[in-house]
Amino acid sequence: MYFHRNPGGFNIYREINYLYDPGRVAYRLFDFYKYLIPPGPDKSIKPYFYTFNQTMIKTPIYLLSFFLLALASCGNRENQPASADPDTNTGHTDTVQAKKTILFFGNSLTAGLGVDPDEAFPAIIEDKIDSLNLPYKVVNAGLSGETTAAGKARISWVLKQKIDVFVLELGANDGLRGIPVSETSKNLQSIIDQVKAQYPEARLVMTGMEVPPNMGSTYASEFRVIFRQIAEKNNMALVPFLLDKVGGVSSLNQADGIHPTAKGHKVLAENVWIVLKDLL
Repeated sequence: MYFHRNPGGFNIYREINYLYDPGRVAYRLFDFYKYLIPPGPDKSIKPYFYTFNQTMIKTPIYLLSFFLLALASCGNRENQPASADPDTNTGHTDTVQAKKTILFFGNSLTAGLGVDPDEAFPAIIEDKIDSLNLPYKVVNAGLSGETTAAGKARISWVLKQKIDVFVLELGANDGLRGIPVSETSKNLQSIIDQVKAQYPEARLVMTGMEVPPNMGSTYASEFRVIFRQIAEKNNMALVPFLLDKVGGVSSLNQADGIHPTAKGHKVLAENVWIVLKDLL
């Protein structure tokens, strides 16, 4: 116990200076706590200084213990690290949340069938966006083999995420299967209606498609115009023909003559970027 008998007698100022040594604060606070506990029946825990003058000594010690406890509490609060609450440290969170979403919804052309995912035209456009430090992220929702009917059934699931720009690339598989143009048009309109209903402020892009001449000239001409008609009806930006400068060019297509190579996807990305950039 730090209050003790010594040849010089009890000296309150010496004891306080000894107590305030920073290296002994924690121990002294614990020791002070014992004086706040009433002595037991045998009086064995009463400190020595009680035998001098309880009225003169007890009150200053209580006040000093309160002061030191308050000082230690303030020190602990000052040494605490900055809050990790996102409401108080919003720099990084705001940056992430500020990025808007561009959704590419399509078939194998969007999915990048036969090439690496980062070689498909949506990924190339994302690289372009990043190089320009634009506040957008790209989501590739392409699915190989998808028709407009399948897309109509799938769109509600895709729309669970917030969309700011919607790029629609569907219809090629309808054309290759000879699906009636009226049905393709109806399905495309249904997809657009669902997007507009859920995200009325989203900007919309339609990518046009054509079918080979062997599908018949009448069918080919009717098929070609539906994309422009739907784009005009819904105030959509239009990419006239997604495969422009790629379709029919063997060096830019894979062995099937339908799906672009990595170089072909670079051309597709340029075809889309010319239209898309004005919406960002």
